[in-house]
Amino acid sequence: MTASLSLSQARRIALAAQGLAKVRPAGPVTPRAVGRTFAQLQLVQIDSVNVVARSHYLPFFSRLGNYDPLILQAMAGRKPRRMMEYWAHEASFIRPEHFHDLLLWQKRAWVGAHNLDPLVRGDMEDRILAALSAGRPMTASELTARLGHDEEAERDNWGWNWNIVKRVLEHLFEQGRISAASRTPQFERQYTLTSRVLPEMTLSTLDAEASLDRLMDAAAQAHGIGTVRCFSDYFRTPLKAGADSVQRLIRAGRLEPVTVRGWDRATYRHVGAKLPRRAEGRALLSPFDSLVFERRRLEGLFGFHYRIEIYTPAAKRQFGYYVLPFLLREAIVARVDLKADRAAGQLLVRSAYGEVGAPPDTAVELAAELDLMANWLGLQEVVVWPVGDLAADLSLEVNCRADGLGQQGRPASPLRGEPDNVALVSPVD
Repeated sequence: MTASLSLSQARRIALAAQGLAKVRPAGPVTPRAVGRTFAQLQLVQIDSVNVVARSHYLPFFSRLGNYDPLILQAMAGRKPRRMMEYWAHEASFIRPEHFHDLLLWQKRAWVGAHNLDPLVRGDMEDRILAALSAGRPMTASELTARLGHDEEAERDNWGWNWNIVKRVLEHLFEQGRISAASRTPQFERQYTLTSRVLPEMTLSTLDAEASLDRLMDAAAQAHGIGTVRCFSDYFRTPLKAGADSVQRLIRAGRLEPVTVRGWDRATYRHVGAKLPRRAEGRALLSPFDSLVFERRRLEGLFGFHYRIEIYTPAAKRQFGYYVLPFLLREAIVARVDLKADRAAGQLLVRSAYGEVGAPPDTAVELAAELDLMANWLGLQEVVVWPVGDLAADLSLEVNCRADGLGQQGRPASPLRGEPDNVALVSPVD
């Protein structure tokens, strides 16, 4: 008999699966805790916009609080790697065990060099692979110089104005022949042979259905509950093939059909999904957080309509440039437009809006969360601009906290040394 769930129960299942249902752990955050969180999420989307912090740093702060982002650099840049870069839900850090499966299902024909003359592309591939085989990991700029190309003269206004070296690099990256050894402080990929990132890797022939089933199962674990569209969107795999995969996972006992009262779409729960008695978490969520990936799911679960507005002209923005939803217990109760002004040592709240039905303690809890974020970023104070229906109450709470805590200095943050980068750039740069 198909289980019937309330919307509240569906929310709590989803939040538990995403590691957002519990109060954050007390005490220092260990590499083990960061690793467990990443294993639970399965992937973290990468984006180079640095308005608050690099977007892949934020999901771990949302779930763990004040942690050291250098832990992520070690996980992605040292052996044995616990995360690596590849295409998934856009450019992402993925678990290495998903790499082979994604090779079969991630086809980004628009990336790189598919439309180059095959002879030209083949020649450049050989030269790049020879250079990487012979030496250390290199960025696209370093390889351009090594191969003796004029980086500016070769640009042809394709895509993000990449030259031929960068285009072929991305083609090789998509094929899985090269990977990212690490990133520079300027967030440039340092390319190397994939065999050096995953020494045991072989590009063997895999069963496509079994590969998709593993990806859909991982997506269902990360969701807890969802539709075929939800699960397919997580790793950006095809919807029709995903529907077939869901049926195979049901037969294998990995998924079970459920109904959510008020929903009119087929819904499935992962057999390992937990239903906590209550949700007690509190978090500011990155625009690229995996809880908000699929906007229709977000609206269905939380009644929260959300669109990122960094691509919208300033005069047409409704809430701001870099707006983070604020999760409190089992609801998304507010949204704030944030910017880390590192030179001034301030976390700027450029607007603050409450949602309909937001609880009375929204401003109090949001002020505490902003103070925690400022502390993590190594910023000295939170400054609230008078924009939005929540701004006045939030400013009062922020000022009360500042008075109570005094103007004591905050510890330095590893993020303080990163350059500001509010310009939109390629998500795979």
